[in-house]
Amino acid sequence: MTRPSPRHALVLGGATLLLGAAVLLGTLIGPAGLTPGGVVLELVGRLPLVEVDSGFTERQQVILWEIRIPRVVLGAVVGAMLAIAGATYQGVFRNPLADPYLLGVSSGAGLGATLAIVVGGAMGSAMVPPAAFAGGMIAVLATYTLGRSVGGGRSEVVIILAGVAVAAFASAVQTFFMQRHDETLRQVYSWMLGRLTTSGWSDVQTVLPYVIVSVAVIALFRRTLDVMAVGDTEAATLGIAPARVRLVLISVATLGTAAVVSVSGLIGFVGIVIPHAVRMLIGPGHRLLLPVSLLVGATFLILADVVARTAMSPAELPIGVVTAAIGAPFFLLVLRRSRGHI
Repeated sequence: MTRPSPRHALVLGGATLLLGAAVLLGTLIGPAGLTPGGVVLELVGRLPLVEVDSGFTERQQVILWEIRIPRVVLGAVVGAMLAIAGATYQGVFRNPLADPYLLGVSSGAGLGATLAIVVGGAMGSAMVPPAAFAGGMIAVLATYTLGRSVGGGRSEVVIILAGVAVAAFASAVQTFFMQRHDETLRQVYSWMLGRLTTSGWSDVQTVLPYVIVSVAVIALFRRTLDVMAVGDTEAATLGIAPARVRLVLISVATLGTAAVVSVSGLIGFVGIVIPHAVRMLIGPGHRLLLPVSLLVGATFLILADVVARTAMSPAELPIGVVTAAIGAPFFLLVLRRSRGHI
């Protein structure tokens, strides 16, 4: 195993510190009167063989452990997964515009989750993660197949356009089912705009196994992604099967994306904003790009949730509105920078 260079250690250490600061800020924001010192003592007090008194009342402890921390943890998990999935899709497709939203994964997962909600009956909640995964997987495979068949392999941007078409189709079918089951409109609309409002430990437990598997497999292929960046022919000469690697990485990235979308709703642009911002700072090598994108993605979504909670307090904005407000102009910037390559 290669030891990390001092530069890699410095970048990873800095990103970890930023994430720690975002976690602390996310737990403090709100009217419960939680103090930074008290939060730190509460966290330390949960370590084995450690007993400390934070000074928090029973009500403050309930707010911290049953409301604030689950919400912050889920935001971190969702942001990390969307960011590393975006970096993976961009590496697999060799296209800077690829992300779960534009490839139709999020819309396909949304359609699957909506079907589970409106027709799943009593089993609807339990069926949301597998239904979201199935929808996301079908959507990304349709995007890839349509893009390759229409574009003839001449331009990767055709895949993005195919993703837009697949996403539009999935959204149209989703709207049809919502109109046919108007008693669930409010629940589905709330989910579509992205939300961490009702986050709990059960949501974290639901998505964490999928995210761990996805991130672990993607990490195993970090060097392969660097080789594939120079082209399929060159990768094949080095003993890599590009089509097989692409299928594995698309599958695991979709698995993780569909899982987090099933509990957080449609939160767009994280998968395109974070990998690009990180790539501008540290370069394109996936050995560092993937873990730093994961850490920065987690930090970004925690801070976006803080903005969503405070911008119009006491009302709360959907977090998808915040990420779209940041991501849309950033996407136009990326499009402008990439015009010579697409």
